[in-house]
Amino acid sequence: MFLYLSIDSIRKVPSFSEDMSVPKNDKKIRIFSALEVANICGVVNQTAINWIRNGYLKAFTTPGGQYRVYAEDLLSFLEARGMRVPEELSELMKEEIDWNSILLVDDDQDLNDLLKRWFEKKLPAYTVVQAFDGFEAGRALAANKPGFVILDIDLPGVDGHKLCRKIKEDPAFGKPFVISITGLDIPEERLSMLEDGADAFFSKPLDFDLMISTISELTAKASKAADA
Repeated sequence: MFLYLSIDSIRKVPSFSEDMSVPKNDKKIRIFSALEVANICGVVNQTAINWIRNGYLKAFTTPGGQYRVYAEDLLSFLEARGMRVPEELSELMKEEIDWNSILLVDDDQDLNDLLKRWFEKKLPAYTVVQAFDGFEAGRALAANKPGFVILDIDLPGVDGHKLCRKIKEDPAFGKPFVISITGLDIPEERLSMLEDGADAFFSKPLDFDLMISTISELTAKASKAADA
């Protein structure tokens, strides 16, 4: 059983992280009670409450004093401890991501706008969202759950490698495909980004047609995985 609460009914909402601290958006949010967490993990209710009180499991408190846990925070807790992730929870998180959505993260507005027009022309079934800095990227990731992130790793004041790892590792974002782009055509940089979780790497000037092909290939990969 899943709970669905509007953001207006929540007294305290935790942020994702220090680097990408963004509020939950006003969409319906999947939430578990402490008892549901206990049932999922196969423990007694008090154990789940202790996890929360000791800071192991991120949660918030309702106006009535009850603990509530976001689905993505429960997933992070289970994965971090090597615990089995219930199929129901896995399917729930898969439903969150929009595989027909692309987030463009690049502070070069001209290139960002050009990419947006190109993708909208070549991939009309996809929604294209823009972000021009790390903060906007965090908000867009949380609000839109895009299936693809075109990430410029040279954003001012942002560690592109750390940001890539955050996107790929944090279940709050649905683990989208990340296509990294950079003005530095350095083999070591390409290898490093791929090790950080990027699914593809492009150096500028970009090959727009090849990017379209890469997105199509990754889409097919996501579709195949969903059918498995």
